[in-house]
Order: sequence, then structure tokens, then C-alpha cells
Amino acid sequence: MPKVFAFAGHSGSGKTTLIEKLLHELTGRGLRVATIKHSHHALDTQGKDSWRHREAGASASLLLTPSGISLMADSVEQHEPQQLAQHYFPAMDMVLAEGFSSVPGAKIEVLRRECSALPRCAIEDGLIALVTDVAEVYPQLPHFALDDIGGIVRFMLEPK
Repeated sequence: MPKVFAFAGHSGSGKTTLIEKLLHELTGRGLRVATIKHSHHALDTQGKDSWRHREAGASASLLLTPSGISLMADSVEQHEPQQLAQHYFPAMDMVLAEGFSSVPGAKIEVLRRECSALPRCAIEDGLIALVTDVAEVYPQLPHFALDDIGGIVRFMLEPK
């Protein structure tokens, strides 16, 4: 079972940029890492074949292109990163999820003062660390500078 970390934060806080940097570092260490992105936007394009298959009743549609594979599947019962990782990525070492601030599981929040000094998550929501320039928020949790990729990776790789 892969380790799963959800990255939460306000829009524009740098979640995607942080995940890109973490991916580079983690895969550079030989780890197999998958990502899950929560979005409120549809990924299937109306009128295209995969959309038509789903409209016709397919529970899942796999689109194979020269550059990769895209899967659209019903996810009625599986909405949490841990469940999705277990179902779709059991062979991975780690899964980084973006945009799951309100579901259970380990969360690292990206909190930048220029976006908001108020966090989106609370400790009781599963918040385990902050990547931030706001020192006064949750001082009992580990804080990492926005550019401390090595420190964040070491924290993520610690046995829990």
C-alpha cells in the first residue's frame, strides 16, 4: 500500500508547483510516485469518443494516446485519496493528492501569507505539517519553508 499525502491550500498558494518539485526529488530517489488531482472541472470533452462511451453507459473508459493513458471511471464510493490509491495505484511507493482539503487522511497544507494567513485545514482534519511562511499558525506541527524540498521529502519518508 503506498503512502498517501494530500496537499491542501488556497488557490494560488503553490500546491502544484510544490508537487512538481517533490515529484522530481522523490522519483530521483528511485520511488514510484503517482498523483491524484481533485478538480471541479470535467475532464471528458463533450462529443468526443470517450465521452460518448460514458454517455452510452460505460462505467469506465480508458483512452490510450501516443503520450499516455487517461482513465475516466465511475467513483461513486471512492472519493478519498487513500481509497483511490489503493484501487488504482497499489504498486506505487507514494501517492501525492492535490485538492482534497475536506476528506480524511494525512494532509500537508501550503500556506502563503500573500494568499491567506488563515489555513484551510485543522489538525483534526488530518493536518500533519505546513509548507509556509506563516510561522504563527499551528506551531506544534512541523513547518517547512516553501523551498525546503529536501526537508519535506525527509519528513514524508519517515516511518509513521
